[in-house]
Amino acid sequence: MDQTKIGSIIREMRLRKNMTQLELGEKIGVSDKAVSKWERGCGAPDISLIPAISEALSVDTKALLCGSLEENSTSSGNLKKIRFYVCPSCHNLLFSTDDAGISCCGKHLYQLKAQLATKDESLHVEHSDGELYISSEHEMSREHYISFVAFVSGDTCVLKKLYPQWGLEIRLPYFAHGKLFWYCSKHGLFFRDV
Repeated sequence: MDQTKIGSIIREMRLRKNMTQLELGEKIGVSDKAVSKWERGCGAPDISLIPAISEALSVDTKALLCGSLEENSTSSGNLKKIRFYVCPSCHNLLFSTDDAGISCCGKHLYQLKAQLATKDESLHVEHSDGELYISSEHEMSREHYISFVAFVSGDTCVLKKLYPQWGLEIRLPYFAHGKLFWYCSKHGLFFRDV
């Protein structure tokens, strides 16, 4: 833990938020002199204050402790590089359009690796009345279910969240071509071209 780097990040993020040292100190329960000391690299905040500092400055705890802000380069917004993440603790669904540091419930999440679905694993897709009608006989119990279905085409992503004990019959807008993704709680992320 490099106190000079941590102090530098605290100062940079405080200034980005247009906060004075006194305002930051009041938010986290320390004096403005303590904040000044950290920013000059003459000391480091107590480890118990790190979560409060992270929240007050909207900076990742890991980035604060490492002393570096790694910003992603600007993404073109092309959804061909879409990445899906599912939190193993709360089953929260997250996605990004390019590389990103994603965390949930205090854990770093890794991108789900999509596998090409076999005929047996594939969802049934029909074009009906200007929509895609998607269905499956897949088990939908609390222990084993499809959590979401997403259709990605060019610059559009349509996502449908599914829940255990609901049947899997959904309608999505029709697109001439794209990729269909779905996530099975036991077997992971699958895709097929449509």
